Amino acid sequence: MNFKTPVQLAQAACATAKAKAAWSVPQMLVLGILAGAYIAFGGWMMTVVTHDLADHIGLGGSRFIGGAVFAVGLILVVIAGAELFTGNCLMPLGALSGCATMSQIARNWFWVYVANLLGSILVAYLIFLSGLWKGPIGAYALKIAANKMSLPVGEAFFRGILCNWIVVLAVWISMAALDVVGKIFAIVFPIMTFVASGFEHSIANMYFMFLGILLKGNPDVVAAAALPEAKLAAVSAGGYMHNLVPVTLGNMVGGILFVAVFYFLVFKTNLQSID
Repeated sequence: MNFKTPVQLAQAACATAKAKAAWSVPQMLVLGILAGAYIAFGGWMMTVVTHDLADHIGLGGSRFIGGAVFAVGLILVVIAGAELFTGNCLMPLGALSGCATMSQIARNWFWVYVANLLGSILVAYLIFLSGLWKGPIGAYALKIAANKMSLPVGEAFFRGILCNWIVVLAVWISMAALDVVGKIFAIVFPIMTFVASGFEHSIANMYFMFLGILLKGNPDVVAAAALPEAKLAAVSAGGYMHNLVPVTLGNMVGGILFVAVFYFLVFKTNLQSID
């Protein structure tokens, strides 16, 4: 076969967790910043492509295309090499099999999450300085941020679970492919599913919401977005945390429980000899 079997995937995930747990802090910071930036590039691409697309092909078609182009972010993370917090929610499989400790995994999560935030904010700020958002794209970007920041906590949490169940599966099946084209195809369709479905991804939201906060300071963008007062008021530091906390927790549940734990329970006898 020209791909890894599910058992081989579980074994590869253990080895990957062990390698990730050994990264130094500078390595995690650099690779984490890159991952945050790559996801932000995917988010910007999605915004540009879909800002007026629903008017021509409908909302469903627009979401479908948006998911396809957003996938470039995870493609860059997986193939170029970077550390993404949401993808690293697969690492507890390594702890359960004895390849890494939870303290090592928590250390990785902390530094990678911080670095993802820095990378996301960096790209958002560079895009803001570029002026490419001027016009209807900026208004659409502000709407995206406002909708995320005004999302009820419960809905944000469960959308986060659904999102990272799919995202970690994308990482999981990308490991099955033995060539670059196979990895790309393995990533695109799950990511397309999560974006088109409207699920919530914490690292992508770091970028979307920070750009929205920057754009809120432009009166022309605010006027063009024509948001209700309550939604516009939600675009703030408080609104940022209102979304990010429950989405992050949901992402953790989705990736850890529904992928790492479930596949460990299936393949634990095949992982007992893994060091």
